[in-house]
Amino acid sequence: MPKFKKIFLGCIAIFTLGISYADVNVGVILSLTGPAASLGIPAQQTIEMWPTTIGNQKLNVTVLDDASDPTAATLAARKLVTKNNVDILIGPSITATALAVLEVAGETKTPMITLSGGGAVINPQEGPKKWAYKLPPSEEIQLNVIFNRMKKRGEKTLTIIAAKDGYGQVFIEEANKLAPTVGIDIVSIERFASNDTSFVSQALKIMSKKPDAVFIAASGTPAALPQLELKKIGYGGTQYQTQAVANNDYLRVGGKSIEGTFMSVSPILVAEQLPENNIVKPVAVNYVEKVKAKYGIGALSLFGGTAWDAHLILNHIVPLAMKSAAPGTPEFRLALRDTLENDIKNLVLAEGVYTMSHTNHNGADERSQVLVEVKNGKWKFVD
Repeated sequence: MPKFKKIFLGCIAIFTLGISYADVNVGVILSLTGPAASLGIPAQQTIEMWPTTIGNQKLNVTVLDDASDPTAATLAARKLVTKNNVDILIGPSITATALAVLEVAGETKTPMITLSGGGAVINPQEGPKKWAYKLPPSEEIQLNVIFNRMKKRGEKTLTIIAAKDGYGQVFIEEANKLAPTVGIDIVSIERFASNDTSFVSQALKIMSKKPDAVFIAASGTPAALPQLELKKIGYGGTQYQTQAVANNDYLRVGGKSIEGTFMSVSPILVAEQLPENNIVKPVAVNYVEKVKAKYGIGALSLFGGTAWDAHLILNHIVPLAMKSAAPGTPEFRLALRDTLENDIKNLVLAEGVYTMSHTNHNGADERSQVLVEVKNGKWKFVD
């Protein structure tokens, strides 16, 4: 069973002129324990920084731990919907748990903004996925950044190393579509599980293929395992990661073995290094300064930034939805869903610029990603 952690930000009803205005109830599901804890914990810290109101409307926020487990995530979602009567779900942290929560969201007609990266949570837009939205950008946008870098470096052959989950699978599928269009040959694909303790056999197979580069599609600290093993056996090609590893735990676990790694990430990770004309910079720097003030610079994480953007979206959609329905009702949940779909237009957040639609429940464009390098144990903006 998951360990439940709750944060309550306000719990007061407002009565004016005899009319009852219910508070907005937000349910958050995060991986605070288990393999994906390095993603969930920074998000929890950021949620503790959320304001307790939107305009004059009180927010009740309940955070539950899914222990990085799909079954626990399902139980948490049902508890939030049935007992806490939440108007909207935020999270979970990873694709596997998000896919589990998705079923509850669709069944109960509760809008869901996931913090996970897998496109499988929202595509194709049918069934329960009509109630799901996600903040991390599409796999195509991330791969374009990486493939452009490979072309600049003259790298033509690639091995994909993917986690045995939905996140890894979608990246494999997208890479197989995009790579031939840019002259990159995928010479092999290797898979591993997040709880694996060895990557020796896969690493030896990779060495035999002699790819110019490897691309790793996995979440959290487990994604460092292939790099640690490749370093041991002397692999000298370029290594690329996704933004799902962009936290200090990855830097700590990887150590010198991940020096020189390139990855496509949200601009918030290197907010202060961005050029002044970057439209995202002011919003991103504002968040970074808040994190520094409360937790110190060591707490800065991409996954905290995603949770901050979830708050900014709530700030945008709640007042609009309240024009047509009262919190705590099915009509309000529908209004939130429809507002997400119809009223997010060129919205500048800390991690990108978003425009959502009936067919696009992500909405991030190319401004949601920059290329960074791991250099001297820190993140360095490249372009």
